[in-house]
Amino acid sequence: MITCYLKYTIDPFQLDVFEDYGKRWIKLVNRFGGQHHGYFLPSEGANNIAFAMFSFPSLSEYENYRRLILEDQECIQAFKIAEDTRCILSYERTFLRPVFE
Repeated sequence: MITCYLKYTIDPFQLDVFEDYGKRWIKLVNRFGGQHHGYFLPSEGANNIAFAMFSFPSLSEYENYRRLILEDQECIQAFKIAEDTRCILSYERTFLRPVFE
C-alpha cells in the first residue's frame, strides 16, 4: 500500500471553493480504485493550510490512476476549478507507507 499525503497552501478567502474541490476528489479517487482518507481544512491556527490523504494498493496502481485522470472529464473539471479560481496557491506531495502491527 502507498499513501499520498498532500499539504496545501490555500487562499483562505476561497475556503468554500477548496472544500468543493476536495469533495470532488474524494469521490474521484475512490472511483479510480483508491481509498480517500479525507481533506482536512483549517480550523484553529494557520488559516491557509489544508491536508489530504489517500491510498492505493500499490505505487503502480497510483501511477495508473495518475494517467487515467488526465483523460477523465470529471477530473479535468476539478483541475479547472482549482486553476480558474487559484484557490490552491501551492502544494507538496509526499508518499508514505503505513506500518501496522
